Amino acid sequence: MAAAKVIAACMVMAAQTYGVPPEILLGIMKAEGGRIGQEVRNTNGSYDLGPMQINTIWMPELARTWRVDEETARRWVRDDACTNIRVSAWILKGHYIETKDYEKAVAYYHSRTPKYGEPYRGRVFKMMEKHGYSIDEIVKRGKVTSPYSVASK
Repeated sequence: MAAAKVIAACMVMAAQTYGVPPEILLGIMKAEGGRIGQEVRNTNGSYDLGPMQINTIWMPELARTWRVDEETARRWVRDDACTNIRVSAWILKGHYIETKDYEKAVAYYHSRTPKYGEPYRGRVFKMMEKHGYSIDEIVKRGKVTSPYSVASK
């Protein structure tokens, strides 16, 4: 239970820092189903890391930004839940800035290839709905609201 509270607090901070809907971060986390310390090998040879399953394709950019080597960046993303969730929010925000559309941003989080991204978006939205959130409500409100209610889910 204590770990869940830490993850919820990290999600609240990441949503506020990057101005993304915390409901979407929750949906991504539930759809990904990752765990702290987890590495999942993909068919293309890359790996997905930690709770939000951050792909190792991001490691060179993160390493440059953080001024560390790629192995250190990888370890931080894989083993630190808060770092993992912050990176997830940063990726989502980047896709939203590019597309101006949270539905497309969520698909791009997984893949820019529609046959992969669109089903993933559906899984994320289904997880959101399972926890009482609707992407339509988020899109309608057009802004990020307080994430505190999400932290309690």
